[in-house]
Amino acid sequence: MITKNLISRLRPALVRPTTSIRHASAHFTYVPEVAREEYGPTSKRNLFQSINNAMDVALGSDRTAVIFGEDVAFGGVFRATVNLQEKYGKDRVFNTPLCEQGIVGFGIGVAVAGSTAIAEVQFADYIYPAFDQLVNEAAKYRYRSGNQFNCGALTVRTPYGAVGHGALYHSQSPEAYFAHTAGLKVVIPRGPIQAKGLLLSCIRDKNPCIFFEPKILYRSAVEEVPNGDYEIPLGKAEILRQGTDVTLVGYGTQIHVLKEVADMAQEKLGVSCEVIDVQTISPWDAETVCNSVTKTGRLLVSHEAPITNGFAAEIASYVQKECFLNLEAPVERVCGWDTPFPHSLEPFYMPNKWRCFDAIKRLMSF
Repeated sequence: MITKNLISRLRPALVRPTTSIRHASAHFTYVPEVAREEYGPTSKRNLFQSINNAMDVALGSDRTAVIFGEDVAFGGVFRATVNLQEKYGKDRVFNTPLCEQGIVGFGIGVAVAGSTAIAEVQFADYIYPAFDQLVNEAAKYRYRSGNQFNCGALTVRTPYGAVGHGALYHSQSPEAYFAHTAGLKVVIPRGPIQAKGLLLSCIRDKNPCIFFEPKILYRSAVEEVPNGDYEIPLGKAEILRQGTDVTLVGYGTQIHVLKEVADMAQEKLGVSCEVIDVQTISPWDAETVCNSVTKTGRLLVSHEAPITNGFAAEIASYVQKECFLNLEAPVERVCGWDTPFPHSLEPFYMPNKWRCFDAIKRLMSF
């Protein structure tokens, strides 16, 4: 519930200058992978611990920041907010009713009032009741007010994607619905280092952001994550592996599949694959992808979401227009099928390494 202390903090924020705490941090810069030791000491963290650390940094550096959602007070179902209420108090980390539309609507109000809202939707499968608030309200707030008002300090975190046993109500990948909407940024990390830097960028961005967290990676992805405060820029892809024959593009969990496929292609076919993590799908880094395809002449795009109207279609369409004279084969898409997400048949639904490997063989033999 909204407490008197929270309301008292929101009211003075209405007259706070635009160069607030969250936007006045010139020291937040992205350092490439090879130089990340410049961030200082690191700690071994899995994905949810890294996300927790990012929110800890955000709450510590911005006195207006609040976290809210179903069960976040005790740490959340995936423990991503564990210990934050104990550290920052019940006015800054608190539970909400089970109402996604209300969670996001409240977040819009917090952000419009000038504070920083970090909302959690417990599963991406249940973000649809909040669709109207995100697409019709948050995304259009600045536009419809002629840039007089905005709710840019709104970040909606939500676990998404396959988890091995989630079936149709706990395994969906709804990113394409929101990437279609001007005014929203859509971000999907592949691991703990990216998760912390990208989440802090979302929290401090001047546009509403949706941060999809691949739930299967919460405990399985572990890295040495810098303890310091850093951001990774939104809208910028990262080339994880240089190659000359095929460009492999993906995001989130699927990046780990593509890296394994690249190794297989090199070992079994002698094919050199360039692997690119787009990281942000709205906006996405078309320049990096097109530069790679111009070099390799072949492109495979892969994601867990259904293939029809999935985001891979946008990438394929853009690349065929911009790189048409450089393409040596039609663009391949390896994605989920156009069905509800199954339970026992999940292994057949997923765009696994074997399906991707077959697509590489088709690209090379065209």
